[in-house]
Amino acid sequence: MKRALRNIAALTWAVLACGFSPLWAQAPKVSPKEQQALLAVQVAKTPDDRIQAIENVLTNFADTQFKVALLQMAVQSEQQKNDFAQIVFYSDRLLKADPKNAFAMVTLASETARHTRENDLDRDEQLAKVDKWAKDGIDAAKSMPKVAASQTDEELDRDRKDMQAQAYVALGMADVVRKNYDGATASYKQSLATEATPNAATLVRLAQVYLASGKLDNASDTLDLAINTPDVQPQVKSIAQSLKNDIAKRKSAAPASPAPPAGSKQP
Repeated sequence: MKRALRNIAALTWAVLACGFSPLWAQAPKVSPKEQQALLAVQVAKTPDDRIQAIENVLTNFADTQFKVALLQMAVQSEQQKNDFAQIVFYSDRLLKADPKNAFAMVTLASETARHTRENDLDRDEQLAKVDKWAKDGIDAAKSMPKVAASQTDEELDRDRKDMQAQAYVALGMADVVRKNYDGATASYKQSLATEATPNAATLVRLAQVYLASGKLDNASDTLDLAINTPDVQPQVKSIAQSLKNDIAKRKSAAPASPAPPAGSKQP
């Protein structure tokens, strides 16, 4: 399911990694040595190589004006590796560098919710963190700045809405762990109402909550919406179709209502 979800780092990755050609194009004060270090970040072939190059810049050019951009790259690289501990590590560093960074807050909320289980001893503590990060992320996303001067106002508005939508998903995930299905339903619906980019994975999450609540018809209708979402990812579509098939089996296996006794009057 993780890979089916829209990676919120993609909101900045394309601009940060490719939009600056080279990365320091609009920063003439960057020294030749820093230019070479930044170039190593851009040409890195693997997440580990990229992180090593980023650390080289941050260590040798501590006052680099690209610190926030580089830390965001590091978070996304760790997400590619699915290394939760390092995702938290770099997200925390990013918040220290930029305390109002919506990307860091929403990443922490989403990843912590995804890694918290019902029987974890620190479950309530972790879910409280999810709630705070997500709500703070929603507020921060409303005034999230452009990641580049070339970003249009329309693109910025879309990114702000999608960032808020992902924060609502994190709130929903936290409530699923609590088995607060009404709360999860409300958060997923708010995400769908907020998003600018249709996210079929959120519809699948909502359908799963309906299933857990025994609302089979609602689940089936929601899965239809997911399957028919424009540009739905194949993995999401496959999961949605599998769930629909399970619902059909459950309905067909349900015992039929007993026939009324002969001679009795129908209401």
